[in-house]
Amino acid sequence: MDVLRLGVPKGSLEAATIELFRRSGWKINADARSYFPTVDDPSLRCLLVRAQEMARYVESGTLDAGITGRDWVLEHDADVVVAQELVYSKTSLRPTRWVLVVGPDSAVQRPEDLRGGRIATELVGYTRRWFAERGIDVHIEFSWGATEAKVAEGLVDAIVEVTETGSTIRAHGLRIVCELFESVPQLIANRAAWDVPWKREKVEQIGLLLGGALRAEAQVGLKMNVPAARLQEVIALLPAITAPTVSNLNASDWFAVESVIAEATVRDLIPRLLRAGAVGIIEYPLNKIVG
Repeated sequence: MDVLRLGVPKGSLEAATIELFRRSGWKINADARSYFPTVDDPSLRCLLVRAQEMARYVESGTLDAGITGRDWVLEHDADVVVAQELVYSKTSLRPTRWVLVVGPDSAVQRPEDLRGGRIATELVGYTRRWFAERGIDVHIEFSWGATEAKVAEGLVDAIVEVTETGSTIRAHGLRIVCELFESVPQLIANRAAWDVPWKREKVEQIGLLLGGALRAEAQVGLKMNVPAARLQEVIALLPAITAPTVSNLNASDWFAVESVIAEATVRDLIPRLLRAGAVGIIEYPLNKIVG
């Protein structure tokens, strides 16, 4: 049987990725003592790989596909296919920003002011290219951790660090000079593997269902019964992907109405639906929205 080698990110993205796969239809079981999780799909072989290294292994063909951040694809300048972006606001699969940061007493107001300075970061390759493209001569050094402390204590002139909102950086008394780029989780594929029809079809299947699970995360389904005389009033309140589903209840002048809506709107919408004449309202979670 043909088997696709899939990289699952080990570390901070691991639990969120495995949960996303579960909601997409795959059960991945990761043993803390093994780098080879089991999966209930004989056409997949999973390997746990750190997100920082994923793009390198996918580009080389060691893996056919894998999930990692856009930041690590850029860091390695990897020539890979981006099959699907995976933005998931309720877990650690969420957008992040890489920003240029200085200490509170720094006179630096723009990147050019750092000419001749020292910058610490985990994202060495990309940061070096970013400054070189702008003709700014700086010294870039790899940071093994505690990066914020290095600029706070004056060990370096600036850092390039990842953040979601910037609140932690500001809480440490540091200042963001500018944003370098935004990173999102991605399903990436090896280019040679992408040219093999069955491998491409499998990667596209994974991307389709993962994307469907992500779209469903912020949505819920609503079911309700509505008398014929109030039907149009209720329908007017219901947003839907296309239009609400409406069907006659057996031997009555009532209708069953079903719709998919944004979860954030439910608390305000349900009282309005009741006032409009809907009864027996049922809210239910969704696993996937595809197509």
